[in-house]
Amino acid sequence: MTNQEQNLMEKIISLSKRRGFIFPSSEIYGGFESGYDFGPLGVELKNNLKKAWWRAMVQVRDDMVGLDAAILMNPKVWEASGHLSAGFADNLVECKKCHKRFKETETKGKCPGCGGDFLPSRKFNLMMKTYIGPIEDETAVTYLRAETCQGIYMNFLNVLNSSRLKIPFGIAQIGKSFRNEITPGNFIFRTREFEQMEMQFFVQPKEADKWYKYWKEERLKWYLALGIKKENIKLQEHKKEELAHYAKAGCDVVYKFPFGWQEIEGIHNRGDWDLSHHAKYSGRDLTYFDPEKKEKYIPYIIETSGGIDRALLTFLIDAYEEISGGRTTTTKTTKEIETVLKLHQDLSPIKIAVLPLVKKEPLVKVAQEIYQDLKRYFMTDYDEAGSIGRRYRRQDEIGTPYAITVDFESLKDKKTTVRDRDTMKQERIAIKKLKEYFHGKFLPKV
Repeated sequence: MTNQEQNLMEKIISLSKRRGFIFPSSEIYGGFESGYDFGPLGVELKNNLKKAWWRAMVQVRDDMVGLDAAILMNPKVWEASGHLSAGFADNLVECKKCHKRFKETETKGKCPGCGGDFLPSRKFNLMMKTYIGPIEDETAVTYLRAETCQGIYMNFLNVLNSSRLKIPFGIAQIGKSFRNEITPGNFIFRTREFEQMEMQFFVQPKEADKWYKYWKEERLKWYLALGIKKENIKLQEHKKEELAHYAKAGCDVVYKFPFGWQEIEGIHNRGDWDLSHHAKYSGRDLTYFDPEKKEKYIPYIIETSGGIDRALLTFLIDAYEEISGGRTTTTKTTKEIETVLKLHQDLSPIKIAVLPLVKKEPLVKVAQEIYQDLKRYFMTDYDEAGSIGRRYRRQDEIGTPYAITVDFESLKDKKTTVRDRDTMKQERIAIKKLKEYFHGKFLPKV
């Protein structure tokens, strides 16, 4: 990273902690490597991301249903999926001098920390092992899931039979996954505990290429529709030698982070590898009978797999702007550099801020009445501390798209000033019409 890029990451990390988006885990005990807690604003942003994804993938579609599978599953699931083999492992090297461990691909012959030599590399499985029951022996071993998709495969027949679906159809799931990463880093980009938003779309084998192309385009459009700048995001097709062992085709949605172009979501044509292997290991028939074409086959699977934590970091970075002067408030134009998070309003943690012009009655009384009414319908913040300009800037910094100011004129005309975060445009809206006004603003557009 250049100094400028490093500086941007430091600003994102600082803002995240200062304003309550993301905190280091177990901080009072010195933290816990690669562990992070999502604070009051972070959990709202994360929930809004999930809602936006769920709406696009399940709610507005007729060919998709949802699932919430268990994190702990029969260990045979991971044997069948290949996660317990050498294929789901990194080559790990350990420094003879400082004993730090690294992925072999991240070293160039010498320890990057102390310059020491490495011991011979060895395979390191990424699955996190745990035990079921009171006795910790091999008979009690199970694993924290490394991906959510295996729970979908386990329920393919259950969903098919209970939902009366016909191919093509998909099953979507949001949930936690765990990988024992050797070198987590770049804030919340690579962690050992993370949350996924995955979809497995079951198709007739001859139509797999068509649906693979369709889902690549759909997933890229989703990020663009939620405000990601076009120049910062693209699809990157996998070369043949880069494909996972199960994939017939694959590509990544990649974003231009300060630390380079990196994957935020993968789209794969997984073929029939998954269902075939689970049928073999379980002894269950996982074929699909097409009643119209009178044919029986194991479906091919088109997968879309994105990380919510990575997506959250992507949206924070892409929305972050520093503006020098020219930000007009109701009282003055500021000259200092201001931070504005230009988050899409569907994602913004707080939708509306209610601000009395000054902390005096009866302005406070009117502002509180508006706040109490609106918060039943929208995530709303109330702020009366400090100058009105400073309060506007606080809301801009956390991405609040609209601010309502109750001024002395409001006592006469029963109207408030509504300020738009991005355009700075101000409108006088009748107090009794505020709810209707914002319902119109926040109708889903994505």
